[in-house]
Amino acid sequence: MTLAPELLAVLACPACRGSLDVTGETEGLLCPRCAVVYPVREEIPVMLVEEAVPVREWKKGRREANPAAVCFAGLNGKTG
Repeated sequence: MTLAPELLAVLACPACRGSLDVTGETEGLLCPRCAVVYPVREEIPVMLVEEAVPVREWKKGRREANPAAVCFAGLNGKTG
């Protein structure tokens, strides 16, 4: 699966508005600043903070979010 370069050029992390990197297997979009991965399901990036998976969990194979375990700098008013 590949994501269109035009789409990747306009997507940003919804929590911190930072740039995103495609994960090696293109199953997700990584935000290095927030240390989370936004999953790509059926070739559609799921850009919801509630659906983001922490990188440490993503590396363990988890592809579903656990909202109680996710912490974002952007949610505490610390943006930029």
